[in-house]
This record gives sequence, C-alpha cells and structure tokens, in this order.
Amino acid sequence: MKYLCLIYSDEAAWHTMPKAEADNMMREYGAFTESVKKSGQYVGGHRLQPVASATTVRIRNGKLSTTDGPFAETKEKLGGFYLIEAADLNDAIQVAARIPGARVGSIEVRPIAETPGA
Repeated sequence: MKYLCLIYSDEAAWHTMPKAEADNMMREYGAFTESVKKSGQYVGGHRLQPVASATTVRIRNGKLSTTDGPFAETKEKLGGFYLIEAADLNDAIQVAARIPGARVGSIEVRPIAETPGA
C-alpha cells in the first residue's frame, strides 16, 4: 500500500539554524532517501519551495479566486513529502519516524486512496 509522508516544520527555524546543523540535516535527508530507495519503499518525494511561493486556489459560486500563500496560517508549514510503499500503517509509521524532520517538526502519514486500474 502507498502512503504519503507530509513533512511539516517551522520554515523560519531553517533560516536561523547554524549552517553546520543545516548541512548535517540535509546529509541526513540524503542518507534517508538512499535507504528507502535501497529498501524498495521509495515511490517519490520532493522538497517544496518556501511557503511564500504558494498560491491557494478556490472556486466559489463558479468564480475563481487565488490567494498568495498557504491555506492555513500555522507555525509549521508543509516543506516536502515522500511517497512510500509500506506493508501497512505500522510499517509506514516506522519509515516516517526515520525522516530527519520528525525531530524538529512533524510527519503526517496518510494512506493513498488507490482506485482499481489506476
């Protein structure tokens, strides 16, 4: 079964983190990515551009409106994701717990709703 691991963190904390610490975290992300690729659990994943680049789209009464920024105002912002293959939710949680960002933010694990033939 496929699971989406959404990585949330305080974007401002990245800007104030000492360079050595940020570099180490990025090395850890690289090592994690390689490990899930080698295990066959990696389906995809990407880091996202800063939240300031986001645009929220809504259709109300047939009219399109856009808003700069994310939908919700929260301290922790969606910063990236991994799409993984896991045996079950417990397996997916074990993979998500190894994502470096879990130590400074949170990882939301959600099963993908797969339709037959898709």
